[in-house]
Amino acid sequence: MKGPLTVIRKGIDGINWVAGWLLAALLAVMIVLIAWQVFARYVMGSPLAFSEEIARFSMVWMTLLGAGYAFRQGTLISIDLVAETAGPTLRRAVIVLVTLISMVFAYVLLTQGWFLASRISYQTAPSTGLSMLWLYGAIPAGAILIMINGLALLIDQYLGDEPAARTLGQAEPTE
Repeated sequence: MKGPLTVIRKGIDGINWVAGWLLAALLAVMIVLIAWQVFARYVMGSPLAFSEEIARFSMVWMTLLGAGYAFRQGTLISIDLVAETAGPTLRRAVIVLVTLISMVFAYVLLTQGWFLASRISYQTAPSTGLSMLWLYGAIPAGAILIMINGLALLIDQYLGDEPAARTLGQAEPTE
């Protein structure tokens, strides 16, 4: 059973690799557009109408995809007092419970986000003329990434692995 689960986890890590690069690209687009907007407004005296809107779309996508990405990395803000002070069995149970609750929330986000995106898809953004589906589509996309990464976290717990990223912000023990 461990073989297929390891393959699934590696596939999810591949999805996260792509998501990480997409997040970096969205950040780069945001930086370039905002810098150009400032330059165009204050130096050239003629601001671009579309740059602010695309930067805002990028920020929404970064937020929702970043939440899913950070969920897998273990870098979301959390109160982990119980998990950190408990024994290994209770710690694993708490992690599994929190992951399952997060996945249920992501499912609700997915269904309601899809409902909202489909209802608003006929509207267009004022400056770019893009369908608002491009903006609201970030909600179900982020929810899917959260659920996929929740599955990876559950696999980690089943296999008895502690994700390497969980220790990212923790200092090495000193002697």
